[in-house]
Amino acid sequence: MKDASRNRKAELHEHLRMAILTMRLRPGADLDETRLAEEFALSRTPLREVLRQLAGEGYVDLRENRGARVSEMSHVTLRDFFLAAPMIYGAILQLAAQNARPGQIEALKAAQERFRAALRSGSTAERALANNRFHEITGEMAGNIYLLPSFSRLLIDHARISMTFYRPRDAEMARDVAVACDQHDAIIAAIAAGDATEAARLATAHWALSRDRIEQFVMPAGLDAPLGQIGLAGRTMPA
Repeated sequence: MKDASRNRKAELHEHLRMAILTMRLRPGADLDETRLAEEFALSRTPLREVLRQLAGEGYVDLRENRGARVSEMSHVTLRDFFLAAPMIYGAILQLAAQNARPGQIEALKAAQERFRAALRSGSTAERALANNRFHEITGEMAGNIYLLPSFSRLLIDHARISMTFYRPRDAEMARDVAVACDQHDAIIAAIAAGDATEAARLATAHWALSRDRIEQFVMPAGLDAPLGQIGLAGRTMPA
């Protein structure tokens, strides 16, 4: 019985994590805990354990006497995202180049092949998730207990935002997706060579590519005002 309950908890955790990353559950959406308990045959206590775990990882917010909801993406959280992302990505890739183990490099190469396959024939969600896994592995390579929680939280919103980036609307956007894939290859090479300086440079270039498209196209649910009306990272963007 304990094993069955543990498996159902793991299934619920993965179900909610995937639904949040791919925007099937929108930012700020309330979670129907009664329905989830019935669907996954869990009592309130193990259900709340899963929700507390997800809250600790940054996927959901727990509110006293009001239940759980999907973590929001407001103008405040997105401003913080834009400010923190380039610094965190740079630090992660520098540390990855310094600390990566051979097995992790092989895992990163395998993740890149899955990402490349998703670009050829996968859905928008499959592309975003494959990209997310690529970057998760770089965080594991970095191996910094203080930096990794921030990076993991950053990747949640990056995956949600990427649902726009990996749904190209024109030829230029499609080219940018191809460039992002090439940058992944360069990141792998820099990490494999132990070149922290090059890894940091690539982090800047990779972030800049995503940032420009995010600023132009993303309009996540739960946003308090259009991104075009909000100055992010000290920049003025057209409405």
